[in-house]
Amino acid sequence: MAFGLIVIGDEILSGKRQDKHFAKVRELLAARGLKLAWVQYLGDERPRLIKVLRQTFASDDIVFSCGGIGATPDDHTRQSAAAALDVPLALHPEARDLIAQHMAEINQPLTPERLRMGELPQGSALIPNPYNRIPGFSLQRHHFVPGFPVMAWPMLEWVLDTYYRTLFGVGVEVERGMIVRGLNEGTLTPLMDAVEIAFADVHVYSLPRIDPEQRFHYEIDLGVKGPAESVDAAFSRLQAGVLELGGEISIQTETAS
Repeated sequence: MAFGLIVIGDEILSGKRQDKHFAKVRELLAARGLKLAWVQYLGDERPRLIKVLRQTFASDDIVFSCGGIGATPDDHTRQSAAAALDVPLALHPEARDLIAQHMAEINQPLTPERLRMGELPQGSALIPNPYNRIPGFSLQRHHFVPGFPVMAWPMLEWVLDTYYRTLFGVGVEVERGMIVRGLNEGTLTPLMDAVEIAFADVHVYSLPRIDPEQRFHYEIDLGVKGPAESVDAAFSRLQAGVLELGGEISIQTETAS
């Protein structure tokens, strides 16, 4: 199973708001030995949301979706999730009670418009909201939370710790890298290919650094990532290959993710 993230909102695409969910979700997953496989940014456009959700519901991915579950006209996530699975929206009785409790706490009337936030796709399970009680919802390995970080992040932590504790540590990888000078990517590519063939469970990465003032000055962040039991041998092979090609190595790094 892979973890994916959907961030929804015209305000993100227009630049009115800066997305903070991507970095935080990566952090939450990494703290549990998991990793994020993909992220998509989508506007408040119901047909596109339905199309994307149909694709993700058809996959085995675990998907977090942030944004668009409110009751205003520009919120389309609840409706899109229901349409993607061809199920109706219905007022969830427990969600209704939670919304009613919150309205009483803030001395506001319980209006039909406010109850829309409890109209969820049939078959949804609630995600508790510690900030204002108004819940998110889970449906077929998809977990929908508000766009507000103060609500979304503790809700996503609850989802991870409640549903996916057995996966903790499954995605742990070790990464070893180095800075290589004097060789370009074209020269290094055969070596990188050979390392990946020799170590099938390891991925080689290459991140060139471009100096606008020194056009043909080559400096590359080169390394390997994968299971701890394979990374050391793969890195040694990569390092030896760089030296054989006449490259200069500096700043070796090692991280776990």
